[in-house]
Amino acid sequence: MLKLLAFDYGASNGRAILGSFDGNKLKLEEVHRFPNDPVMANGTFYWDVLRLYHEMKQGILKCVKSGNGDIAGIGVDTWGVDFGLLGPSGELLGNPVHYRDSRTEGMIEEACKLVPKREIFERTGIAFQKFNSLYQLLAMKLNNSPILEKASTLLFMPDLLRYFLTGEKSTEFTIASTAQMLDAKNGGWDFTLLRKLGLPDNIYTDIINPGKVTGRLSKSVCEELGVSDIPVIAVAEHDTGSAVVSVPAEDEKYAYLSSGTWSLLGVELDKPIINDDTYNLNYTNEGGFNGTVRLLKNIMGLWIYQECRRAWEKKGETFTFDQLDHMISTAEPFVAFIDPDNDLFYSPGNMPDKIVEFCRKTGQRVPDSKAQILRCVIESLALKYRHAIEGLEKIIGYRIPVLHIVGGGCKNVNLSQFTANAIGRPVKAGPDEATSTGNLICQLVALGEVADLSQARAVVKESFPTVEYLPEDKERWEEAYDRFLKVANNPPN
Repeated sequence: MLKLLAFDYGASNGRAILGSFDGNKLKLEEVHRFPNDPVMANGTFYWDVLRLYHEMKQGILKCVKSGNGDIAGIGVDTWGVDFGLLGPSGELLGNPVHYRDSRTEGMIEEACKLVPKREIFERTGIAFQKFNSLYQLLAMKLNNSPILEKASTLLFMPDLLRYFLTGEKSTEFTIASTAQMLDAKNGGWDFTLLRKLGLPDNIYTDIINPGKVTGRLSKSVCEELGVSDIPVIAVAEHDTGSAVVSVPAEDEKYAYLSSGTWSLLGVELDKPIINDDTYNLNYTNEGGFNGTVRLLKNIMGLWIYQECRRAWEKKGETFTFDQLDHMISTAEPFVAFIDPDNDLFYSPGNMPDKIVEFCRKTGQRVPDSKAQILRCVIESLALKYRHAIEGLEKIIGYRIPVLHIVGGGCKNVNLSQFTANAIGRPVKAGPDEATSTGNLICQLVALGEVADLSQARAVVKESFPTVEYLPEDKERWEEAYDRFLKVANNPPN
């Protein structure tokens, strides 16, 4: 039984997942879970990165103490775009800043004053999101950041955590691809673009492909934890990159939805598509495992749903997710809709009030209960997915026959069924531990236990069940989609 350890850092928590592989099936066991709470300090929103590293070490210790010290590999995946900066001696220069921090407001516009927007897209193939690493760096530059001036090395979050474990500095391809800083043609750093924007061109490391052993636990880490020098593997370090590896697809034509705090809906391709449609519709070409491209749409996802729950908790009203799901299933359908990607919903705050405000300003009936608010969110997400699929089909030129939903969001039965209803085609949900599964699969490939992506997906299919949802209530969802489009195309002022 081969044992591997996957660290999966999401926007709200992190986990250490022990994977056991018998040559045919992969079994997962959670050995450590911990909160990943960003910290607001003096007006800046930070990640508590040293706490995250501490929890990583606790995960390794728990694994060893439970009798699983014979770990053959460790892999790390996280969310995209955020990074840490190291000084000349390898010291961390300040806490990494959270992508929801306000420093990137207006930075896309500032960048486009220096380089035309279409040129940035043509060079990188990446959609314009204000949190992209490119605009974080530009914000630091324009604000004369002393940290940026002193920096010798930039490492994205999973690369930074790998560095803490091994002392080795490198940048994994899938996580770098989210930054809007790579040349779409060759997958390397676009130094020409960086120089045009006045950004440093000497702080970047070599880019490595996922599925590669990059080092071993350093001597100091081994001595501190009392463990052997376990190999550390560069997996598909962007969490969506790992999640897509776990999609148990059998057919060549399909779309995936990595469903969690963010929803990422797309297809796998051999090469990027950079044309008028991808530019105008704001789709992105991110790096995938084995040199593939993830053409996808980034959608706000279950963030809004989670923030509603958090807002009610602050008022002393605590609900389990099962209770919330029951509220949705019993609520009146199609009361009102929101556009999940409207800027109103991007930042933390009283999300239920924001939903009410959006509905009022768009002339809709205002949801008057928690159940109606939640149903509005979930129905709107399902309809947004249809809109994203239609955009994909316009770009790739063929009809997508099936949607695979992976990740924690696929446990939301209402969302899965509503999505099937909205898109008018089958939805296959599972595995729910998609990112950890993909992380472990990448490690198996690196260690030669699995030959390729095709065999890896056969392992996933053998190891984890899926649930199929078929479309229902076609006429009512068609009518709902027409109403949704009117709202999405006419946002409130």
